[in-house]
Amino acid sequence: MTKLSIYELTFKQLEDWLIENGEKRFRANQVWDWVYKKRVNQFSDMSNVNQSTIQLLEENYCLTTLEEEVKQESKDGTVKYLFKLADGNVIETVLMRFDYGLSVCVTTQVGCNIGCSFCASGLLRKSRDLTGGEIVEQIMHVQKNLDLKGKNERVSHIVVMGIGEPLDNFNNLMDFLYIVNDDKGLNIGARHITVSTSGLAHRIYEFADTGIQVNLAISLHAPNNELRTQIMKINRAFPIEKLMLAVDYYLEKTNRRITYEYIMLQGVNDRKKEARELVKLLYNHRHLAYVNLIPYNKVDEHIQYERSHVEAIQEFHQTLKAGGINSGVRWENGADIDAACGQLRSKQIAKTRKTKAV
Repeated sequence: MTKLSIYELTFKQLEDWLIENGEKRFRANQVWDWVYKKRVNQFSDMSNVNQSTIQLLEENYCLTTLEEEVKQESKDGTVKYLFKLADGNVIETVLMRFDYGLSVCVTTQVGCNIGCSFCASGLLRKSRDLTGGEIVEQIMHVQKNLDLKGKNERVSHIVVMGIGEPLDNFNNLMDFLYIVNDDKGLNIGARHITVSTSGLAHRIYEFADTGIQVNLAISLHAPNNELRTQIMKINRAFPIEKLMLAVDYYLEKTNRRITYEYIMLQGVNDRKKEARELVKLLYNHRHLAYVNLIPYNKVDEHIQYERSHVEAIQEFHQTLKAGGINSGVRWENGADIDAACGQLRSKQIAKTRKTKAV
């Protein structure tokens, strides 16, 4: 029987499980401290935990389910990991360095079914959701690598923007968020965590109802239905009207700013016309809206798209600003490695298939 990852359990779940198995309540604090603060690699290293608890943990759980397959390091300090899961699937995780701290971008699904026409993540269809533990372990692996360098660095921010649609894996996503935010463990502040969605309107309602204080980002990429459907198939199920109704609910419930991600595609969605439409779309929410303009990372499989010219990006930005919409340009990290999300994974899978065919 394959053992579950200890990272699957929220603190309350760990506490309940230990009590159900005849252990004292305080053992949960001890175990949690060893797992998340001291970051042990084996249960037997928990020196103040009694042997019966250690044996119980060893019989039921493990501390490692991910295997590091590839590690790419950029000149700007970005580190991209390709992890192999216990079932042989591979996923990507990225560490990025910013002035405000170290941010990790995590993956939530093996593949993606959203089908954005510009994206490397969607080149391979979704085969399954990641468990909460598999998402947590991405953070733990990166943090342990930082620990080994001895520079006292810590992951301070998380963006849930890797492969897959986070809100399509809702329950496991929420477990992950509660675990990494827990002040008894990694204690990563809720306002330092951002969850991105392609626009699953029904899940945005649910997300608002949780009351969790993490940030929400919506991949918009177009200001009207015709263009957004052309770029993102998900718009057929959740057109902009449905999406903005969910936005209304989220803002009323949380009063928290939403970031709108907008990939800049040359001659497709980067003209002044689209900028003006975007101003109109967001104007009523402008006090709680921020548009993140993202220069496109070209992907070999999507040759129909090119990155917008710098002048077009700047004009788009200025048009939004003149219309009262806060925005900024997010230049990519890791430009000298496989920068686009899903690119490293798709290349590795293609390489493996080619090797097997020979």
